Amino acid sequence: MLEQRIQTAFIESADLKYQSAQTLGPPIAAAVQAMAVSVTSGGKVLACGTGASAALAQVFAAAFVCGFERDRPELGAIALTTDGTLLAPPGAEPDAVPVFSRQVRALGHAGDVLLAVSPGGNCASMVAAIDAAHEREMVVVALTGRHGGRMAGMLRETDIHICVQHDRAARVFEVHALALHCICDGVDAQLLGEQEIPI
Repeated sequence: MLEQRIQTAFIESADLKYQSAQTLGPPIAAAVQAMAVSVTSGGKVLACGTGASAALAQVFAAAFVCGFERDRPELGAIALTTDGTLLAPPGAEPDAVPVFSRQVRALGHAGDVLLAVSPGGNCASMVAAIDAAHEREMVVVALTGRHGGRMAGMLRETDIHICVQHDRAARVFEVHALALHCICDGVDAQLLGEQEIPI
């Protein structure tokens, strides 16, 4: 019984990735282009998410700065989820909503990219971060699930929406991880050219 449940999870994950390949290919490619243009023009990517998506934002930023699967010069990326003193500033009442938007306003500039990761797309702190990014004339790359939630409704034509059409957060998270790997690999390919990755 348990092994069958495990096998079902693998099959569902693989099926969703297979089904998403065609629909997500164009927005992922657009995200690659936007980030490559940004970093080659002196810009950076600000990445944020809550819960498990915060971990994805951190892994993405590390791969962007340090290199994904091959050695290359550093690229500018900051995970807005890592500084505990900014997430809960001393002397301030706890308020999760502006936690990312304040950092976006402080660090973001026109030409930068905000990477906002949220399976449901309704997180108030992510919505506020997108508002702040628009104030700074930044491009937003939103990774969502289901139907995109509130985040989908606030995106501009110049923004990019990578929406995984599934209701289970775990399956959405798995595709988000793959999408971010594709973005890192795509940016490297844009900057360094196609290259076979050693196993």
